[in-house]
Amino acid sequence: MPKRAALILEDGRVFEGSCFGAVATACGEVVFDTGMTGYQEMLTDPSFAGQILVCTYPLIGNYGISESGFESGQVHVRGLAVREYCSRPSHHQSTGTLHQFLLARGIPGISGLDTRALTRHLRSAGVMMAVLTSDMTVDEALRKLVTTPAYDATDFVRRVSTERAYDWNSGETHTASLPSFSLHGGSATAQSRIVVIDYGVKHSILRILSRLACRTTVVPCVASAEDILALNSDGIVLSPGPSNPELLDDMAVTVRRLIGRKPLMGICLGHQLIGRALGARTFKLKFGHRGGNHPVKDLATGRVYITSQNHGYAIDGEALGEGLKVSHVNLNDGTVEGLHHRDLPVLSVQYHCEAAPGPLDSMYLFERFLEMAGDRSG
Repeated sequence: MPKRAALILEDGRVFEGSCFGAVATACGEVVFDTGMTGYQEMLTDPSFAGQILVCTYPLIGNYGISESGFESGQVHVRGLAVREYCSRPSHHQSTGTLHQFLLARGIPGISGLDTRALTRHLRSAGVMMAVLTSDMTVDEALRKLVTTPAYDATDFVRRVSTERAYDWNSGETHTASLPSFSLHGGSATAQSRIVVIDYGVKHSILRILSRLACRTTVVPCVASAEDILALNSDGIVLSPGPSNPELLDDMAVTVRRLIGRKPLMGICLGHQLIGRALGARTFKLKFGHRGGNHPVKDLATGRVYITSQNHGYAIDGEALGEGLKVSHVNLNDGTVEGLHHRDLPVLSVQYHCEAAPGPLDSMYLFERFLEMAGDRSG
């Protein structure tokens, strides 16, 4: 019989289940994702660093693990909670089970718990810290939480960012799931040299830039504006990533020094840093937006896009910075989903336009950015 385990929330609520993956204790912020597929992409997404992931879809692991599902080189979640774990996956690309994948990386999982009740609780009370354990009592787990730094107070970006700059030269690896697409401008993209600042970059962003024939260099989150500008790129992408953006104002200062010098595109955390660089305020959402089915309206066209999202913070639309204008809004709760600058080549979106996993509706944003980069370079 599988060993029993428990997910113990900081408010004392306990959800019991069975171990799979590694038999270990993990502590982190509990968040839920509504995606029906994409668990491997979620597990390897750096934006989940420091968190215990709850999948609301009831069956997880049914298509196994594949070489095409990695968004980074490692698992970033601290633990995984599911309703039912599938131990016998069926997919032609599968190279192993989810249990084997987590076990090899020391990540604990818990199955058999009531994820619907857990999600309803988090929607009501808000996300919170928790311990996933198979050997602690409730009192022991609650004492551990008292001494564990809160998610909001921890800088995870420096933990997930690359330590050294590198050129992305494997962008055509695992692109079978990407559609064929190109700029309306055609060969202009071939001349674009793009710098990506790595706050927790997903490989899908690099793959898309490669598919669009960009020469891409990834730099650490601590790179100075001078070093970034010395690369003489045509444009700069600010990647997604984890962490409370209020802890990253040193990085926002760097972004401020880049604005107006090169075309900028910010995605998720990169979007928040552009906002903060220009004086906008950010705040924490009660339970965040995580999943592949969030409706977002483009205010310029009136068109609604179904988007992939993974964020726990947002920009305050009532406290925007200088020159910024809201370009996209979330139709579920009205939060800001995109910005552009009235005068400078700057655009940003809160959601994941690279969408892995998720819909590919928002590829046009890369086109807009690269057209800006082409204008500057031409």
